[in-house]
Parts: sequence; C-alpha cells; structure tokens
Amino acid sequence: MQDNSKLGSENAPSIDYWQVVKNRYGVILLTFLLVFMTAAVITSVMPRKFESTSVVQVHPSMITINPLGQSGGITPGAQITRNYMENEFQTIVAAETLKMAAEDISLPTRWSMEMDDVIATLKSVVRASPLRGTDFIEIRVRHAKPDDAKEIADAVSEAYMSRRKATEMNRAQKSLDALDEELITQSDKVQDHRKDLTVLIQQYGIPYFDGNRSNPLGATEQDMFKNARQRLAEFETQRDQIEIQIKKLVEMDNQDLVAYAAGLELPENQVTLYFTQHREALENRRTLIAQGLAARHPDIIAVEERAAGAMQYAQREAVSLKAVLKTKLELINRQVERMSEMVDDRQGDTVDLSLKQHTYTQAKETYEQSRAMLREMKIKQQEARVLLKMPRDPITLHEKPKRAKSAVFPNITLNLILGAGVGLIFGIGIAFLLEHMDTSVKSLEDVERYLQVPVLAVIPKDVGVLHKQSGMSPDAEAYRILRTNIEFNRKNPEDNSITVVSGGAGEGKSTTLVNLAYVCAQGGYTTLMIDADLRRPRLHTFFDINNSVGLTNYLTTDLALEDVILQTPVDNLYFLPSGILPADAAGILNSRRMSELLQDVKQRFDLVLVDSPPILGVSDAAVLASEVDLTMVVVQHRKLPRNMLMRVKQAVENVGGQVIGVVLNNVDVRSDSQYQYYTSYYTYYAPSNMDQTPAAQQITTQATSSSDKEAKDSKADDLY
Repeated sequence: MQDNSKLGSENAPSIDYWQVVKNRYGVILLTFLLVFMTAAVITSVMPRKFESTSVVQVHPSMITINPLGQSGGITPGAQITRNYMENEFQTIVAAETLKMAAEDISLPTRWSMEMDDVIATLKSVVRASPLRGTDFIEIRVRHAKPDDAKEIADAVSEAYMSRRKATEMNRAQKSLDALDEELITQSDKVQDHRKDLTVLIQQYGIPYFDGNRSNPLGATEQDMFKNARQRLAEFETQRDQIEIQIKKLVEMDNQDLVAYAAGLELPENQVTLYFTQHREALENRRTLIAQGLAARHPDIIAVEERAAGAMQYAQREAVSLKAVLKTKLELINRQVERMSEMVDDRQGDTVDLSLKQHTYTQAKETYEQSRAMLREMKIKQQEARVLLKMPRDPITLHEKPKRAKSAVFPNITLNLILGAGVGLIFGIGIAFLLEHMDTSVKSLEDVERYLQVPVLAVIPKDVGVLHKQSGMSPDAEAYRILRTNIEFNRKNPEDNSITVVSGGAGEGKSTTLVNLAYVCAQGGYTTLMIDADLRRPRLHTFFDINNSVGLTNYLTTDLALEDVILQTPVDNLYFLPSGILPADAAGILNSRRMSELLQDVKQRFDLVLVDSPPILGVSDAAVLASEVDLTMVVVQHRKLPRNMLMRVKQAVENVGGQVIGVVLNNVDVRSDSQYQYYTSYYTYYAPSNMDQTPAAQQITTQATSSSDKEAKDSKADDLY
C-alpha cells in the first residue's frame, strides 16, 4: 500500500471530464435554463423585420480604351476582380444611388423626413452581397413593413442600374474625346520628327530607307582608326621591351652581362653561341680532372684556353649587342611617333562621324516610333467608335424583389439554438471552473497523494446502522472490507485499540465506528465501543441506551469497570457510554486513569474502538490519538478541503499517534462512476440466505449460534 501511495503521488492528477459533468449536472442544467430562457425572452421582444431581395448581374466596363497598349488597347470590358466587386457594393449603398431611389418612390414625403435622414435610414436597411462563384449581387432590404421593403429594393436596383449605365457612357465618351485630342497632337509630332530627319539626311548625305535596313555612317574610318591604334600598341610594347633589355645590359658586369645577353632571343645575337662554347669547355675540363689528369696537363691547359677564348668573343659580342639594340630602339621610337600622329588624325574624324551617326539614328528612331504610335491610335479610335454604337447594358436584372410573407428577423429557431448552445457551453465551463476551484477530497488518489496513507474502505452514501438492518445487507460488505484492511495494515497484532477521528462534524465518524464494531462482532471479535466524545456523545443513541453512567464516572470515581461497560443486543459487542459531560473534557481524557483504562480493556477485548470529537475543533481527539495504538480518519467525500485533511494527519502525528488509514465516507456512487467498481462487488458478493437450501441454512445457523455462544461465554468470563 505504501508503494502504491508513493507511486500515486508522483503521477500528475488527471481529470475525468464526463465525471465532472455528472457531478455538476445541477449547475449545468441551471445555467442552461437561465441562458436559454434569456435568449427566448430577448427574441420575443425584438421587433420583426421583413426582407425583399433583387438579384443583378454586373458586367465589366462597356469600353476600356488604352491608347498606348501593344495588343489593341480596346476591350469590351475590364477584368472583374475582388476590388471591382467591392466598389460595386459601395456604389449600391452610396448616397447618390439611395437619393435617386428615395426620389423615385417619394420617401421623404411618405416618411415625413428630410432627405439626409431618409438616406441615413436607407443605409441601415440596404445591404449588398455577392453570390459565391458568380458575378451576381444580391440587394437585400429589411424593413418593418413588407411593402416598403419591396418598393425600396426595386427602387435601389433601378437607381443602381441607371447610375451605372450613365457612368459607363460618360466615361467611354470622355475616353474617346481624349483619344481624338491625342491623335491630333500625335500627328503634329510626326510631322515635326519628319522635318528633323529630312534636314539631317540632306546635311549628312545619308540615304533613308523605310524599314529595318541599317546604313552605318563612317564604318571604314572606324576600322582604320582601330587598326592604327592596334599597331601603335604593338610598337609601344616592343619599345618598352628593348628599353628594359638595354637597361639590364648597362647595369651588369662582364660575367653577368654575358649570361644575360646569351638568354636574349634576338636574330643578331652571337653571344649565345660563344657562351655555349665557353660552358662546354668548362664541362670538358671537369671531366678530364675527374679522369685523374693533373692541373698542368696539356689537355687541361688546352681546354682552359678554349674556354677563355670563347668568353672573350662573347664579351665583344655583348658590347656589340648593346649598340644594335640602341639602333633598333631609335627606329621603333620613330615608328611610334608616326603612328601616334596617325591615330590622332583618325580619332578626330571618327568622333565627328560617330556624333553624326548618333544624331541621325536618334532622329530616325523617334520619327518611326511616333509614326507607328499614330497608326495604332487611329486603329483604336475606329474600334472604339464601333463599340460605342453597339447596344450593351452594364447591369442585368435577373430577379425582381417580392413582397415578404413572413419576417426574417429575428430568427427564432437560430436564436433558441444559439441560446441553448451558449447555455450548455457556459454551464459546462462553470462546472469545470467550480471543479477546478473545489479543493475537497474527490477520489482515492487525492487521499493517497496528499496523506501518503492507504484508503481502507469506500462507504456508499445513505448507509444506515447495520445492527438495525439485516446482517446480510450489501452495505455491510463495505465494512467487512474495512475490517479486513485494518487487520492487514496494522503492523503489530497487539495494536487493537483504535480511535476514529474526523476533521469536522457531520462526516459520519460515529456511524462508521458503530457499523465497524457490529461487523467485527459478527466476525467473532469481542469488540468494545468507548464513547469518548465528551462534547456531543452519540453512540448511545444507536442502541437506545442511557449514557448517564459511563466513561466520565469511571475516570472521576472509584467505580469498577464492570459497572460501566454494557452488553449490547449484538453478540460479542460491548459499549462504554460517555457518562455525564464534564467541564474539562481534555483534562479528564489526558489522565493516568484513562491510560490504565485503555491498557485494561486491550487485554480483555479483541478490538477496542474509541469515538472522539472532531480533531480540528477541540484537543480531545489529539489526546485520545496519543493514548491508543492506531488512529483511523473518516473523511466525507467532497466535503473536507485537502489542506484540512493534511492538518488532520499532522495533528495526529504531532502527539505521537499513528494513522492506519482513511475511510472515504458518504460516496455518491451513482454520480461518481469510479466508485461503482467497489459497490457493485458489495452487492454481488454479499451473503444471501436465498442462495442456501433450508438444510444448509439450519446448519449455518446452528454453527453460528454455537460459535457465538462459546465466544460470548469466554469473553464474559474475562470481563466479569
């Protein structure tokens, strides 16, 4: 049980939503009825309104002229977009449209109102909305009088169609007039551009061809200028290379000069030949030395002389190469000067020709574009005139308004359904809010989570006193389970004195004690009930016994225990009444004689059950919890808050008492389905005399009587 409690405390609490609805169905029903009745009353007092509807189809603009378009520019109508339809809705309810409609049916006179007031009234009753997936518009009018609704809807439709047709015709005519004016202006521009182009043709001598032929001016001069610039760049590159070579030859000494000159790729360069012979001679010398010849050997001396001679020739050729390069540099410089002069001359001619070509090309393109635009505008002008002559209505009336036979507002059915739905939702919301705010003990998990002690039994609601009923009542099964759980949850078999406490009054503590005592007595336990509730004793009322002599008399006088313990009509069940109520109940209970009393009765009886006052109200219960072996807490279902339940356990433990477990009392199993599991087994497994044959009943009765008699005689001998 302890492990299960710890496991339950670690898990987060879950909500049984259907259970909450069942528990709070009264609140839900009351809220539902209040909201529903409110909706019904409001609906009944709302003024009735009648509706008439006309349906019109919107066509695009009759003619749209785009004088600068590339593909005609004139269409029989613009494309209908969302904004286009929104504009039409606003046109229908616009002040001018409503004014025309009001004048047609003389509304100012009929209603005895100013025109502005009439328009304001019409704005509140006229609505325009689209039909999904079509270009149709519904014009709806709601009014308190069905005849007025019909006439207004008809007048608004006619006014809208008239305004739209007049607007389209005016817009098309204005567009056509503007196109005519633009044609005149464009013709003048074409003439001016033609004159400008003619002047350039005569001035530059360029022939003009109508079409896509190109006649570039100065193409040959441009090619010659490009070739000259290319040759100049080549000469400048050669000059730069020779200058670098001469500079290197001047800066180097003889040995480096020869090596550098030998690497130059020039057709007149003889240094490379002599420098190669010099290197070959040196290579032969190294070879002869490697063969073992001495430094003064004739062959080595001959090789060295050849190497020296080749070097002398190479040096002379390097000096000659400098003179050759200088001569070549002078020649290339003269070529660069001549080519630069040629490039400068060609450049001036080319720039002049380019400017002329640009001016001519621009004038030609301007003339051709303006002429093409003029031709296009003339075509569109003719198309627009033809379209304007074609009959076309921008609005088509498809459905005329009819006189309404019944009111459309308020919608009684819809309002009642909404009232019922809102009431139900609101009621369920209040139920869950109350459930969330309710901190009372609702389930076994609450007890085990917050107290860390087991639930010994679940007692159904409206359980009576068992000894006044049949012993085979299904309600007795709950107390048999309680008896069994007490037996298995007490760690020491010698712990047989138990006090029954509760957090507050009216939780069924005394009834639970009496029924538990009765079941234990039925099970063969010699059981003693002690009424230690010296504030409001109740145990004597269950057995119709006088409590004038009892516990207080024994504690305050020298009476013997046998004088105050009474035999009840139930076998094996004994009772110690409260006695006369004292002024200081806690002081009497917290006495040495009370401790001796409990020790004495523990030896004489199998089970001692002590009734006590509520533990949170007075200190008597805490005193008793410290004297007895075990304490059992009775908690009424959905009454005591969880924090108060924790205070009950803390009050017992603070005085050194031990809580054996909790009895969850007065559970409404009809609304709390989670407890039906327990109570259904109470009924199913409860003993029934109807299931026994007469012979079996006789044997059972005899055996029970014999057993009870032996137990009674044995305990009576110990008591007396």
